Amino acid sequence: MKKITVEKKVLSENDKKAAAIRQALASHGVLSLNFVSSPGSGKTSLLEKTLASLVNDLKIALIAGDVQTENDADRLIAAGGEAVFPLVTGGSCHLDAKMISDILPKIDLDNLDLLIIENVGNLVCPASYDLGEDMKIALISTTEGHDKPLKYPGMFRRSSVLVINKTDLLGTSDFDVITVKKNALKINADLKFFETSCRTGDGLKQWFQWLSAEVKIKKNSN
Repeated sequence: MKKITVEKKVLSENDKKAAAIRQALASHGVLSLNFVSSPGSGKTSLLEKTLASLVNDLKIALIAGDVQTENDADRLIAAGGEAVFPLVTGGSCHLDAKMISDILPKIDLDNLDLLIIENVGNLVCPASYDLGEDMKIALISTTEGHDKPLKYPGMFRRSSVLVINKTDLLGTSDFDVITVKKNALKINADLKFFETSCRTGDGLKQWFQWLSAEVKIKKNSN
């Protein structure tokens, strides 16, 4: 019982900080997305492609979370990111709202359209932590099992979008797109889907168009 009490207190404090983050971003009309996935699904590759395509049209800041290195942040800077903030957890399996709130003062919200948070590669711990985002964007790659939504329902239930990445590798395993969508919709009937390949470029145009449209919607709602 003590463990449950402590966990509830931690999440309560996290939610208070997340609410403050959400309010600050909303007051500036900034869209915030929390990218979550297993390790190796291609989050960083998708963000590299996103930066390369939209960096001249949108003002984007990225918080790149990782357990030990700043490798992902370095890749995103090389891809054109002008406001990339590495966040090394030192072993923690997720980001939390305090980590984000500590970085937020370094970001020029008056000159920002989109805040992207790249979470630690994990489909369990990050599901419970609100970071003040507008949406969680879950990624799954075709090198994983199509039962992932059933095995990790909490993450898919809390996500708004599911990106099925590495479609260029379809056929090299038993992964089935139709099955993974059916499994995901059993958990969350409102999920929106994108099918992408960062290697071939398939599906990226639709992803970029949707992302740009969501930024405009957020700005117009301010």
